[in-house]
Amino acid sequence: MYVILLGPPGVGKGTQGVLLADAMGWQRVVTGDLLRAAVDAGTDLGHEAQGYMSAGELVPDPLIIEMVKEKLTALPPGRGVLFDGFPRTEAQASAFGLMLQALGRTIDGVVVLEASDEVLTARIAGRRSCPSCGAVYNTVLAPPKQEGVCDNEGSQLVHRADDTAATVEHRLTVYRRETEPLIAHYEASEASVHHVQGDKRVEEVQGEVLEVLGLGT
Repeated sequence: MYVILLGPPGVGKGTQGVLLADAMGWQRVVTGDLLRAAVDAGTDLGHEAQGYMSAGELVPDPLIIEMVKEKLTALPPGRGVLFDGFPRTEAQASAFGLMLQALGRTIDGVVVLEASDEVLTARIAGRRSCPSCGAVYNTVLAPPKQEGVCDNEGSQLVHRADDTAATVEHRLTVYRRETEPLIAHYEASEASVHHVQGDKRVEEVQGEVLEVLGLGT
């Protein structure tokens, strides 16, 4: 099963992405993680991406798509995949769709997490992430077992410089301009699009996500 998880910044994609992938034994694909892994491993794609990043430029979509393709083709046959926050734009979605078509694969479901701007603003200020494994926590909704420390790696959690209330409005504007149109894009395709309110307890949201995907008990 191939599932895309979409939603505005602060809605809980990272938290729900980790929970869903762990619950189902799926591979979670986050493009930022793929980029870091490729650069650290010194692969050809990693070297190419590093050139753009070192110059302060965005990594081009074709290179991102190629990294995703490389990841998918390396997975065991039948392995479920969760695309967390990818694709981000209609251009990426179109290129991604062509790549999946070439591989003979399709998107089975798209889950859109939603919440009000007020909730998103409050959540972003409390978000913390692990620099080692990418796990995302929230000081209010989903705190780590030990304050400031990742449950998985024991690494010190970090508060991103752009995870502040002052940047929320701009980030929401960018989301609505670049990513929100993907909802209509996938509604017009054969993929099933499901809307889930993300302003509830983490466990409740997880249960609803599993239910809309037909994976609930």
